[in-house]
Amino acid sequence: MSEEKTDVFRFPMKHAPKLAVRPTAQDGARLVDAQSVAGAIVAGVAAVIAFCVLWALLSTLVNRVFPWLTLAMGMLVGLAMRRAGRGLDWRFPVLAAMLTALGCLAANIVVAAAFTAAEFGTGTLTVLRAVTAMTWPVFFDEVMTPADAVYALFAAAIAAFYANRRLSRADYLALRKWEERNDAKQTA
Repeated sequence: MSEEKTDVFRFPMKHAPKLAVRPTAQDGARLVDAQSVAGAIVAGVAAVIAFCVLWALLSTLVNRVFPWLTLAMGMLVGLAMRRAGRGLDWRFPVLAAMLTALGCLAANIVVAAAFTAAEFGTGTLTVLRAVTAMTWPVFFDEVMTPADAVYALFAAAIAAFYANRRLSRADYLALRKWEERNDAKQTA
């Protein structure tokens, strides 16, 4: 007979398997040490840059702007920061949200520059280098809309959701043991 626990209907409990190795506080310390704020920021900035370029290319290719694509940027930034930062605490969602909000603004600037460059028959980088203090009021009056702000807020929320590392059951138990050990050290 199997050592596996069953419920009343004798179905095996697949959702809560026994852990082969019990997690320790040292395993939790390794999880905490694996975090990298700098790695998360680099990955997030790279994701924003890649998204800006791809969004500008797609928009000029179809001659139409899709403002809802900033939601995809939120997911892209969040997942990049999760992968590179391996974050466990509040810093990573906050950084992801801030970086995404700034990235939405930057992406709108790049897309507007790409359309302006097409009108003048020049390159996007040429238009971006020619931006002056007098350009910004026109940009915010004619290009940015309240919908862009709403999309940016939702993209920031999506990025914050995806930014933290997902833990397995063993990882979560190891992190809890590490936290309990640190709490016991602080109270003693």
